[in-house]
Amino acid sequence: MKAKEIRELSAEEIGKKLRDMREELLNLNIRKATGNVENPARIRQLRRDIARLETVKAQKKA
Repeated sequence: MKAKEIRELSAEEIGKKLRDMREELLNLNIRKATGNVENPARIRQLRRDIARLETVKAQKKA
């Protein structure tokens, strides 16, 4: 997800996406611990997307 796309979202949509992505990241980390992850690069992508969402969320508050 690009930062430009995130900036077009409302604060509620950003919050929902954050919750969904954090839940997916948690599930992937659990599967990683058991050795059942199909796409390990998805973990890194999710972490970066979460950081982008948090950054834009903070910018909108200020």
